[in-house]
Amino acid sequence: MLNYILLQAAEGAANPQGGNSWSFWVMMILIFVVFYFFMIRPQTKKQKELQQQRDAMKKGDKVLTAGGIYGEIKEVQENAFIITIAKDITIKVDKGSVYTVTEETKKDDKKEDKKEDKKEDKKD
Repeated sequence: MLNYILLQAAEGAANPQGGNSWSFWVMMILIFVVFYFFMIRPQTKKQKELQQQRDAMKKGDKVLTAGGIYGEIKEVQENAFIITIAKDITIKVDKGSVYTVTEETKKDDKKEDKKEDKKEDKKD
């Protein structure tokens, strides 16, 4: 298939009319556009979202690492997290290998928000 396309392009270049030459370039541009919008763009968007999520992680978040280890962030460093995985057991994990904040943290945050709302209502 590739050989056929290259032969068509060579014939178009050798052809004084140049009819096949421009259609070859139009097809190449269309293929690039399709690859960009269906493969490259969504992947870069996903990577940006993951990086923003990692930047938003803070002490106390329960996370899941690439190795399948669940733990709680004890300390945030420049390029790594110190994660507590059991009582008195901490590990240092590169930020790139922490993928998600688990649902437990999200539930805990919602509970804390509700408690704070109740406290504010009692004060008023």
